[in-house]
Amino acid sequence: MNAENPTSTPILLSLSARPEPYPPHVRERLELDAKEIITRYPHPRSALLPLLHLVQAEEGYVTGTGIDFCADHLNLTGAEVTAVATFYSMYRRTPTGDYHVGVCTNTLCAILGGDAIYEALQQHLDVKHGETTSDGAITLEHIECNAACDYAPVMMVNWEFFDNQTPESALAIADALRAGHQVRPTRGAPLCTFRETARILAGFPDERPGALEGAPGAPTLVGLEAAAAEDDSAGGPR
Repeated sequence: MNAENPTSTPILLSLSARPEPYPPHVRERLELDAKEIITRYPHPRSALLPLLHLVQAEEGYVTGTGIDFCADHLNLTGAEVTAVATFYSMYRRTPTGDYHVGVCTNTLCAILGGDAIYEALQQHLDVKHGETTSDGAITLEHIECNAACDYAPVMMVNWEFFDNQTPESALAIADALRAGHQVRPTRGAPLCTFRETARILAGFPDERPGALEGAPGAPTLVGLEAAAAEDDSAGGPR
């Protein structure tokens, strides 16, 4: 209470408790993984991004415990780790479902149906941006760009591509995921859970069949083929 104004209301600071550390058996396992990751880099702090994926693989999002773990192993402050974790949108700050569904609502996808797909999923799943279904299966987000404009509109599930979507096909995929059915992306390896995907992004082997296979599809090559045809008609490269 202010001595000069004894009737003033005191100001109380609401301080959060320090996160609980991982249980010993979890920390021991993560420390082995962290050591393997850190040794790949000439400077330990360069390992921060994959370490954040590692702790995200443990709990489905980057928790205060995960931030402290990264800070301890890289000789950084919690504030430094938090600044990075909150800058990149791939690091989740709230619990995430088994399947992270991201719908591109950037310009090209939006006008070709991305907005309609996203709206249909929101209504069908009864969630909004960043929220998770009541069964914990799907977390829905709209994403600025999936870097696949040649297959617009595009939806990604745990960062695997589902090309040329419609509201109907997107709802069918969501229902299949919630029912526990095996869903195959348009291209790439079979789906795994969000936590398994985070571990792969941390730099550990991706052992899914077809993970290292694939070739550009016809829509991706249209521009290259048109340029080559123009060169031929003009008598060679300009």
